[in-house]
Amino acid sequence: MIRHRPFGSEHPYAVTGDQRVPALPVDGQACELRVRGSDAVVAVVCEWSGPGGVETWPLLAPSSGDSAADEAADGGHLAAAQARSLADRSYWSVWTPPLAAGTVYRYRFVATTASGATRRTRWYEVSAGAWSSSGGELTLSGEGGTDRLVPSSVEWLTGPEGPRRVRFALQLAGGEHVVGFGERYDAVDQRGRTLDAVVFEQYKAQGAHGRTYLPMPYALVVGSSSSWGFHVRTARRTWYDVGATTPDQLVVEAELDGDDALSVRLYAGAPADVVRQFVDEVGRPEALPDWVFRLWASGNEWNTQARVMAELDAHRDHDIPVGALVIEAWSDESTFTAFRDAVYDVNEDGSPHLLADFTFPADGAWPDPKGMVDELHARDVRVLLWQIPLLKMRPHPTGQLAADARAAIAGGFLVTEADGRPYRNRGWWFPLALMPDLASEKARTWWTEKRRYLVEEVGIDGFKTDGGEHAWGHDLVHAGGSARGLAGNNRFPVEYARAYGDLLRSAGKAPVTFSRAGFTGSQAHGAFWGGDEDSTWDGFRAAVVAGVTAGACGIVYWGWDLAGFSGDVPDAELYLRAAAASTFMPIMQYHSEFNHHRLPLRDRTPWNVAEQTGDERVLPVFRRFAHLRERLVGYLSSAAAAAVSGAAPLMRGLFFDFPGDASAWSVADRQFLLGDDLLVAPVLSPGASTWNVYLPAGSWVDVWTGTPVSGGQAVTRPVPIDEIPVYCRSSAWPELRAVFDGLP
Repeated sequence: MIRHRPFGSEHPYAVTGDQRVPALPVDGQACELRVRGSDAVVAVVCEWSGPGGVETWPLLAPSSGDSAADEAADGGHLAAAQARSLADRSYWSVWTPPLAAGTVYRYRFVATTASGATRRTRWYEVSAGAWSSSGGELTLSGEGGTDRLVPSSVEWLTGPEGPRRVRFALQLAGGEHVVGFGERYDAVDQRGRTLDAVVFEQYKAQGAHGRTYLPMPYALVVGSSSSWGFHVRTARRTWYDVGATTPDQLVVEAELDGDDALSVRLYAGAPADVVRQFVDEVGRPEALPDWVFRLWASGNEWNTQARVMAELDAHRDHDIPVGALVIEAWSDESTFTAFRDAVYDVNEDGSPHLLADFTFPADGAWPDPKGMVDELHARDVRVLLWQIPLLKMRPHPTGQLAADARAAIAGGFLVTEADGRPYRNRGWWFPLALMPDLASEKARTWWTEKRRYLVEEVGIDGFKTDGGEHAWGHDLVHAGGSARGLAGNNRFPVEYARAYGDLLRSAGKAPVTFSRAGFTGSQAHGAFWGGDEDSTWDGFRAAVVAGVTAGACGIVYWGWDLAGFSGDVPDAELYLRAAAASTFMPIMQYHSEFNHHRLPLRDRTPWNVAEQTGDERVLPVFRRFAHLRERLVGYLSSAAAAAVSGAAPLMRGLFFDFPGDASAWSVADRQFLLGDDLLVAPVLSPGASTWNVYLPAGSWVDVWTGTPVSGGQAVTRPVPIDEIPVYCRSSAWPELRAVFDGLP
C-alpha cells in the first residue's frame, strides 16, 4: 500500500520516489522523505521523533501527470526500456527540519485509504554526519607520498555508525595534465572537471553525462618534465574535483562505509612507467592470440544458423576477411546456456548439461551448432557467444531456468540483500533478475560448469561478457559475506570476466572475453569495447577519447562498435571514416542493435550499409581496410606483447612519448599512437577534404605516399575516403612499408 526505502533503488545518479533525499545527510541539512502509495491511498502523514518529542506532519500529495519519461523513446528496444525505468512516477513527500549531528531521529509513515483504513510502516532512523579533521587514518605510500598531500586538507565525514567518507587534496602543478579514472568519453585531460568512479550502465551519450561502464580510482598526472600517478585503493565509490574549484588542487573524496582507514598509492616516473607500476599492483594483462587482431563481425539479429552462415558467406563472397564472429542471439534467452530450439531434459538440480543431452531439430534455429563452429574454424574464423550475468525472473521462469533459480538459491550462489534475500536487479535491463555471486568460488564454479560443454564440445573460442553493471545497493552481500555493497558492486564485472577467462583456460583455450564493464583489475581479463552508442559523429569522437583513456589505465585490448551500433544505419562517410579509424585500434569490430527484424535491416555489414546508403564506395573501401587490417596483425601482435610486458599502452595518447610537447596536448582528444611506430589521426568531421595533423619531434613517413615528413609541426594532407592520416616513424618504415604497399 505504501513503500519507503531510505536508500531507494541506489541508482548512482538518480533518486526514486520512495527514498530519503539525501539518504545520509550532513549536519544542518534537511531531508526530503518520499513515499510511494497505491491508488487507494488518500492521505499520508509522517510521525517524526526528535529532541522536541513526536510530531506529525502531513505529506504533500503527488502531482498528476508526472510520468514525463513514459512516452516511447527513440533509439531501439533498450532505449525504450531505459526511458521507462527512469520515469518520474508520482510520490508523496515531506521535508524535515535541518538535522543536527549527534542526534538519531526516528520516523514512520501512516497512510489512510478512501475506506478509512490505515497502514503504518516500520520505524526508520536517520542521523546527520559531520566533517572534522579526525575520524580515521589516511595512508599515502610510494614515491612522493605525503609530499603531494595538501596540508590540513584531510577531513572525515562521520556519523553514529562510524566514518562515512574521507576527502583530501593533492597538489597540482601548473601545466600538469590529468588523464585516467578509467575509460572516459568526454575528454582525455580531466583537469578543470569533476567526475566520479562508479560502475554504471549509461546507455548511449556517455560523454555527455560523464558516466562510464569502466571507471577506476586511478589517474596519471603528466607534466612537461616529470609525471606521477595515484591509485585510491578502494572498490567503493570515489569522487574527484580535478582543479575545477581550486585550480592547483586535485580533491579526492571516497566512500568508507564504516571503515576508518583508506590507503592511496603514488607512483612516479615517465607516463609508461606510472602505468606499469599501477598494473603491476592491480593485475597485468595477459597476451591474447593473434586472431583477436583480425576483423570481428556481429549483428544482434543474426539469430539462426542459416543467417550466421549467410553473413559469413557474404564476407567470403565480397572478399572481406573476418577473424572472429560474435553470436549474440544464439541462446534460448533464458538460461544463456542452451541454443534456442534445442530439445533436452531439465536437470532439476541445476547441474550442467553435455552436448549429448541436446537434440537439435533439423527445422530449428540451430540445427547443428558444433557443425557450424567446425565449419567456421575451417574458414579460420573464431566464435564467441554472448552472455549476461543474470537469471531472468520476468516473465516467470519455467523449465531449466526455474530449476537453475531454485538451485542457485538453495546453493547460496547468489548476491543477496543484507537480510539474506536474493538480490533482484534494480536496473532497467533485465529488471528483477537474480545475480550470481561471481566473487564466490563455489558460485563461479556452478555458473561456468553449465557453460563448459560450449567450450569443450561445441568448440566456442570466447565469450562476449556483456552487462556486469547491475549490482546496486550499499548493503548487498558478495562472496558469501566477505564483501559488502559498494565494494562488491564495482568489483562484480572484474570477477565476471575472470570467471569466464578461467573457464576458457581450464579448457585449454585463450581467455578471450569481450566486456564493456570493468573496474580496477580488469586489465588482467580479456578485451573490452566502448559500450553502446548511436551512429553519430559525436559518438565517433567520444570513442577515440574512450580508447585513449582506457589505454592510459592499462587496458591493452580495446575497441568499439565502429560507427555506432544503434539507430539508423550510418551514412557512407561516417561508416568508412569509422572503419578507417578502427583499422588502427586494438580491436576492430562492427555490431548492430536488435531492431525487431524490421526492414530495412540495420546491420552494420559493409554490404548492408552499401545497399541502404546506395553508395558504391562502401564495399571496395571497407574491403581495402579489412585487408590492411590483416596485414597489420603481426605489428599489432608484437606491439601488444610489448604492452603486456610493461611497455607503453598499445593505443595511447601522444603524451606518453612526448610528455613535454604542449602541441601534443592540443590534439590529445583526436590523435593517438598505435604501438611505438604508427601515429593515427582519424577524420572526425563530415565533409572533410583535408585534415590537420600534428607530428611531434622526429622523422615521419606518410604511409600512403611514402613521403618523409619532419616532425615538430602541424601538416595538412588530403583525406580521400579510402585514406586516414597515418604516419610511421622513419626508423620503422623499412619494416612496415610492405604492410601498406600494393593495397587494392
